[in-house]
Amino acid sequence: MTKYALTAFVFSLLLISGCKTEQPPEEVKTVEWYKANKNERDVRLTKCESNPGVLALTPNCVNASRAKQSSTWGATGGGISPMEPITANDIKKK
Repeated sequence: MTKYALTAFVFSLLLISGCKTEQPPEEVKTVEWYKANKNERDVRLTKCESNPGVLALTPNCVNASRAKQSSTWGATGGGISPMEPITANDIKKK
């Protein structure tokens, strides 16, 4: 009898595990797309911030965040101006 109960238990576990429905993959939008579509970017960022443990590193959250950062830096006059690297000659001069 226990043999049949164990078989029924294993079969029911297999049956239950096969019932999971998969979500279709979400279309990944580019950084440029999020720059051009501010409203959708804000909606995406709100969604990402509401569940950062799961969504923060998804492609759409990363792209929306980068688009916002790019827009923010661009609005301040181009962001940080590039610097020349320090060379050994520069150090010797001091």
